[in-house]
Amino acid sequence: MRILITNDDGINAPGLAVLHEIADALAGPTGEVWTVAPAFEQSGVAHCISYTRPMMIAKLGPRRYAAEGSPADCVLAGLHDVMQDAKPDLVLSGVNRGNNAGENALYSGTLGGAMEAALHGMKAVALSQYYGPEVASMDDPFEAARKHALPILQDLLSDGIWQDQSYGVFYNINFPPCTADQVKGVRVTTQGFRQGASFGVKPHLSPSGRRFLWVHGGPQDRPAAAGTDVHANMEGYVAVTPMRADLTAHDALDKLKAVLE
Repeated sequence: MRILITNDDGINAPGLAVLHEIADALAGPTGEVWTVAPAFEQSGVAHCISYTRPMMIAKLGPRRYAAEGSPADCVLAGLHDVMQDAKPDLVLSGVNRGNNAGENALYSGTLGGAMEAALHGMKAVALSQYYGPEVASMDDPFEAARKHALPILQDLLSDGIWQDQSYGVFYNINFPPCTADQVKGVRVTTQGFRQGASFGVKPHLSPSGRRFLWVHGGPQDRPAAAGTDVHANMEGYVAVTPMRADLTAHDALDKLKAVLE
């Protein structure tokens, strides 16, 4: 198996090293793991692509490349340049430092990379590690992801739903903010929503007196409805959410047709 990995925390991020370890075990002794990741951190860029400017790409080692672009850019570079002669069988994005559950999924560059791969007909999975006081103080904050990712990925590869429609399925996996041995299991979830956890801005004056705004997120421990990714993670479960790039509100179509047609 040939696997392409990327992330949004950057080529030198510890979570990418964890993902390489997971991908290497998944690919097996005869497989290959290729890395095309952002040269610099790209958190919060969502599904952005560098449509109006070129990006530099550099080979850092065997099967290891850094691109001056977003995670979606890196996937494009991997599919159409680095691995153009032999496409990957799977694209993995992460392991993100922090959760991409709930509303965070809409901003996530980690998910953006997986989504771009899915749009090209690739099997794709995004992986993120929920942080919290206990996790942040651990010697290995990615312990839950490191231990529990492989069997989940193996199950998805053997029995998961993938390119069954025009917009294929990709998967968003969030690991809970606890040690590996405290993980209670796996839950298949919907995307949740945390009340009062939206992004905002804070003003800051530079030494020269110029006014800048820093974007900041809300509290990540706000509750969400049962059956969602946030709720599962806060209860100690790995959350696996199937997603599509189709943004249509299908539940609203019939009512809107009655109003407008």
